[in-house]
Amino acid sequence: MGLFPFCYFPIVISISLALLMISRGVFGATFTFVNRCEYTVWPGVLANAGSPSLDSTGFELPQGSTRKFIAPSGWSGRVWGRTGCNFDGSGSGICSTGDCGSGQVECNGAGAAPPATLAEFTLGTVGQDFYDVSLVDGYNLPMVVDASGGSGMCASTGCVTDLNQICPSELKVGDGEACKSACEAFQSPEYCCSGEYNSPATCKPSVYSQMFKAGCPRSYSYAFDDPTSTFTCAGADYTLTFCPSMSSQKSSKDATPTTTTPATPEMGTNGGGSMSSTGIIPGSEDVQGGSRSGVVISGVGTDSGTYSGSGSDPDSGSQAMLTDGSWLAGLAMGGSSRTCSPYGSLLYAIVASASIVLGFLYS
Repeated sequence: MGLFPFCYFPIVISISLALLMISRGVFGATFTFVNRCEYTVWPGVLANAGSPSLDSTGFELPQGSTRKFIAPSGWSGRVWGRTGCNFDGSGSGICSTGDCGSGQVECNGAGAAPPATLAEFTLGTVGQDFYDVSLVDGYNLPMVVDASGGSGMCASTGCVTDLNQICPSELKVGDGEACKSACEAFQSPEYCCSGEYNSPATCKPSVYSQMFKAGCPRSYSYAFDDPTSTFTCAGADYTLTFCPSMSSQKSSKDATPTTTTPATPEMGTNGGGSMSSTGIIPGSEDVQGGSRSGVVISGVGTDSGTYSGSGSDPDSGSQAMLTDGSWLAGLAMGGSSRTCSPYGSLLYAIVASASIVLGFLYS
């Protein structure tokens, strides 16, 4: 008998997928932060109302370093990078961009002061995750989100372009360390999609949002940018890379952004007047800072055993075989009478499925 009989495949795969869904409900998703900038970044993390805080709400991420966190199933919130920070030995200080106003390394439930590049997530419990990268509150540094280990479109999204280099003077912050949104810069309803402009029919892309979109086509450029900026994946882990290279965004299956689940956006205004990203993500809530959370095992095996027999009676236990000696080919052609014991199949499938799932979870 071969090491992995073909007739066990459906059972193994079914049990494996079921166990993976259960494990995702227990363990959630892993967020990996990577800093490829030529300077230190201080990420900030803000959970939406009703979602638990992660192990840290703000931390130092030196150049070339990584850090991982586990987010529970159903978690929603947003992440950004703070730059130009100065903290003393007690952890007190401020940042020149993306500051959360806590006066500490930990943001402690406070959001990013615009302008800031935001990554927004809503993790599904058994269904899809939703995620996006938003420039609706402005831009301070390049950032890309990559999904791995999930099923579905699972496209990369974000912004690899340094928009600070092309930021118009009327949007520029300081010496060019960040670029404001038109809403924050001009406080005008047509730029903020507020008042009589609070709908996709009346709030259209501005010359400024079009500049953001041209530089970062997968990111939210203004409040009603949903169809090209919302991404989905099921059961994935996520890597957030600050200052990624141009090759960071995968070019295979995700060349076209997913547009399968757009919804009507909602907006809120933060203290600085900058509009939020959208309310497109199920379960997301308004949070301080004005922005909203947007946001397989395949077993391949072949039976290498070959069988021969002198008779053709299916009850004799003989095995039909083609001239090349392939039992699998014989099975495909309908020439095999090989069967699997139901009890042996179930036991074998459970052991194989558990091995697959444990290998996937702890690899």
